[in-house]
Amino acid sequence: MSPVSALLPDFPWDQLAPAKRRAAAHPDGMVDLSMGAPVDPVPDFVRQALAAASDAPGYPLTAGTPQLRAALAAWCVRECRAAPGFGVLPTVGSKELVAWLPTLLGVGPGDVVVFPEVSYPTYEVGARLAGAVPVRADSLTALGPDTRVKLVWVNSPGNPTGRVLPAVHLRKVVDWARERGAVVASDECYLPLGWEETPVSVLDPQVNGGDHRGVLAVHSLSKRSNLAGYRAAFVAGDSALVDELLLVRKHAGLIVPAPVQAAMVAALGDEEHVAVQRERYAARRALLRPALEAAGFRVDHSAAGLYLWVTRGEPAASTVEWFAARGLLTAPGTFYGPGGGAHVRVALTASDADTVTAARRLSDR
Repeated sequence: MSPVSALLPDFPWDQLAPAKRRAAAHPDGMVDLSMGAPVDPVPDFVRQALAAASDAPGYPLTAGTPQLRAALAAWCVRECRAAPGFGVLPTVGSKELVAWLPTLLGVGPGDVVVFPEVSYPTYEVGARLAGAVPVRADSLTALGPDTRVKLVWVNSPGNPTGRVLPAVHLRKVVDWARERGAVVASDECYLPLGWEETPVSVLDPQVNGGDHRGVLAVHSLSKRSNLAGYRAAFVAGDSALVDELLLVRKHAGLIVPAPVQAAMVAALGDEEHVAVQRERYAARRALLRPALEAAGFRVDHSAAGLYLWVTRGEPAASTVEWFAARGLLTAPGTFYGPGGGAHVRVALTASDADTVTAARRLSDR
């Protein structure tokens, strides 16, 4: 047997170990600005819903409970402006779905999976797991008449760049893909976090024309509700594609645990806690962005999402070392593709106290 791992790129976070050691050696300790993992509390009412559903001796439904499916559909109508007629399906976090979506859709050797030039590494991983050809492209015209394209990933707001794609751009992608029989998968996990621009879902009729054919949207409760540890996410869109995903996932045992499904229902039905969390991130952003600019960095894109995409015109590795010398850990843009070679990603997910510390250290030049 050939190891599957041989098909995959090196796990990027393992490469950050030297910088992490240097940052941890700071006399006052390390502040980790490299990860997008939430640190704020899970809302009490969500925890209560999880606990109340914890007596769950039977197998949960892969499709989700009727209550969860209703909550997912209502959320998509309310927050994504989705027209009726779409399907929904809970997933075990969004990374699992991103990694396995090409395989679950039957994409295979010789097929092409397209994703942004600077993007979340798991898009490439998913293509390689399926044996498909991974292609980085921000402009579909660069692909020409290639009929091998079976799946096109878009990501708005983008990770790591925070770039927001306008509706007219997304509509062109959907039209292009439909002409070729390809699926558009839109990773929208940061949709509730627009700062300078308002993100638009691929489920919005102004993007899909009121027709969900060939369109899937991926959403997560990790950031909006601090549920990264719950592995709570879902996919919505083309009902025929969602039904196919359900059939395959039932065979594979890819099921969200029943207590987590109950917690998702509670979280999806409340936007107040989302607004509170959004304000936390906004306050941290208001501290870090001017501190970074005062330290000589240019902030590119970053109009939405949980990150600041910064550069000072040097190799990313050098910038990571500059931060590490000040006890700050950041993620080099090279984690996200060759196009990120002069940038680093700075996360807004450190605690309030750590964010204050980071801003102070940036001013101690």
